[in-house]
Amino acid sequence: MRFDINKISPKQIGIAAFILVILAFNSFFIVGQTEQALVIEFGRPVKFKDGDKEVSYINTPGLKMKVPFIQNVAFFDNRILDFEATDKEIFDSEKKTLTVNAFAKYKIVNPLAFYEKVTDINGINSKLDKIFEASLRDTIGEYPLKALLTDKRQEIMHKIQEGVSTKVADFGVEIKDVRIVRADLPRENSEAIFKRMFADRNKEAREYRAQGNEQSKVIISTAMKESTIIKANAEKEAQTIRGEGDATASKIFSDAFSKDPEFYNFYRSMQAYKKSIKKEDTRAFLSPDSEFMKYFWDEDGSKKK
Repeated sequence: MRFDINKISPKQIGIAAFILVILAFNSFFIVGQTEQALVIEFGRPVKFKDGDKEVSYINTPGLKMKVPFIQNVAFFDNRILDFEATDKEIFDSEKKTLTVNAFAKYKIVNPLAFYEKVTDINGINSKLDKIFEASLRDTIGEYPLKALLTDKRQEIMHKIQEGVSTKVADFGVEIKDVRIVRADLPRENSEAIFKRMFADRNKEAREYRAQGNEQSKVIISTAMKESTIIKANAEKEAQTIRGEGDATASKIFSDAFSKDPEFYNFYRSMQAYKKSIKKEDTRAFLSPDSEFMKYFWDEDGSKKK
């Protein structure tokens, strides 16, 4: 039977080209830099020829070829992924209920085991949530709440990571890090503790204020007492000095006037005149022969001019 190419119609060529495009589209696939892949045949992973070797999964980027229509490809991220656990209520070593929020970072290191055990990201997240909760209960149950606020927090997170890593190894996943974001008492307990702490602090503040007021009164009383003593001593010393000054002045006057008693009498009389005779009223009612007025008269009894 001879095949004559000249008898092929354009329609037939178009159909053939379309079939070839479909075959090519289903025969090639691209693995990206951040991806790894499994070749699936009738729902089951199969070994794949990648270059010169046969592999269970593909972790090298580039253009790959598969059997069209029979084989499919499942892609998995090869970067570090995040898992955030839902808030868990955990008992610490003192049987206190804690609300713990934590997260983990993991990487898919064996896509074959990952696909067979959990299938996809939703599957591993569901498994991780349960495993995470169990590890949190086992580890945090060995420590009191205050340990989570000290350097032991790092030790606790490391133990949780070890516990989770052991249980997820069969899923083709490697745990890179675990962190406790928050570990608090439940809201109801926190509010009760806050109110109790507030009342305790107020009570302590009132005691401090009372002690301060008492000390203030003691200090003020002591200062006033010392001030009174200082003033009294100063006044006493001033009176002593003033008395000594007056005594010295009197002695000086006495010594001075004893040299001329008549002048002393005259001086004292002048002082008396000055105090008793006012400028606005110079009238005085005295006997003419009064001793007080003797310096107003001459020796012969006539009025001084």
